[in-house]
Amino acid sequence: MMPIPLPASVGPWAVPGVPLLPRLLLEPTMSRDGVFDGAWWPRSNHIAAELPDLITALGAHFGRIVRVGLDISAWDGVPRSVAANGLTIRINWFTGSDATISVTRGFQDHFLLLVVPPGTSPVTASSAMAGASATGNHTPAAELLLG
Repeated sequence: MMPIPLPASVGPWAVPGVPLLPRLLLEPTMSRDGVFDGAWWPRSNHIAAELPDLITALGAHFGRIVRVGLDISAWDGVPRSVAANGLTIRINWFTGSDATISVTRGFQDHFLLLVVPPGTSPVTASSAMAGASATGNHTPAAELLLG
């Protein structure tokens, strides 16, 4: 598993002169045996700014993303859709699970990511992301985010 660098470090998602890559860690085997298929640590609560880059990164791993489901109470100004990779991606809204985001490829193939809140300390974020991306993970989101 690749270590998660602290935000101030260069790390795999920061290249000078290039837009920042999403802070994303996926379960390496894609076995789908755990609760989560990985974790995402957005830099802000502005979903319209954060989501296109996440969709682009996930598309490289999962294939074409067609829909995203998220809890609107955790985000600022949630639109009905966003543009990413020249496609319009529909956003479904639900309540009660601000620590997750559901990503759908095709018609029924769902992936669930832990969402680490933007203001989380780097140590806690790193631990939560490692737990959510571990093969066969079964730790609830709230417990992962406690640090």
